[in-house]
Amino acid sequence: MNFNFELILTILFLITGFFWLANRFLLKQEEGVVEFFASLAPVLGLVLILRSFIIEPFQIPSRSMVPTLKVGDFILVSKWNYGVRLPVLRTKIFEVGKPQRGDVIVFFPPHEDRYFIKRLIGLPGDKIDVLNGMVYVNDELVPQIAADIIADSPRSVVMTENLDGVDHLIQKRVPPTRLSQRFSDTVPAGHYFMMGDSRDNSSDSRVWGPVPEDRIVGKAFARWMFWDSYSSIPSFERAGSIE
Repeated sequence: MNFNFELILTILFLITGFFWLANRFLLKQEEGVVEFFASLAPVLGLVLILRSFIIEPFQIPSRSMVPTLKVGDFILVSKWNYGVRLPVLRTKIFEVGKPQRGDVIVFFPPHEDRYFIKRLIGLPGDKIDVLNGMVYVNDELVPQIAADIIADSPRSVVMTENLDGVDHLIQKRVPPTRLSQRFSDTVPAGHYFMMGDSRDNSSDSRVWGPVPEDRIVGKAFARWMFWDSYSSIPSFERAGSIE
């Protein structure tokens, strides 16, 4: 998730939009290079609107969200849930809703302009503690029970975690790695605390801190295809909602 397609798409739309305006009001050509570029403007504009304001597709590149998301999952991300923002500039036009604990979110981390996807654990003002693989939010234990699923990594177990009354699956090492042994932080105003569902195999807010609100891209809500390599056949068996 490291390609700024939105910026390139915006530039292409502006260029073809210029040709469209020039051809419509000045040149009025029915064929040729100018007409060709002008004809691309409506298509690029529609794609830009869909990706910037409604839905954007992504592919999962890492194992940090196992077992919820696997490498090769193709997902859909809503750009609407947390407010409408201008493309590239990311200036919020108007508010729609706020991120909630348990949401699976695509965002830019504080330290780099590269897409990440994690689960939101802490809201602004929350006190987050991680102790021996267990998570505490405002000194309240987030319950975990063993799930009837075999982990895909050695010395790991899959658990069902209940965050704010909603269940989701996580995978963790036994015993936990240093990342999950002891951690404590309070989420500052305007920031959100993110963690991967693969708790001992995730670079997240425990490493680089809470995520500013203006770096959130959108809420992941569905898997629609699985394709982990060019030599394999795309599959739709994992299609469904993201919990």
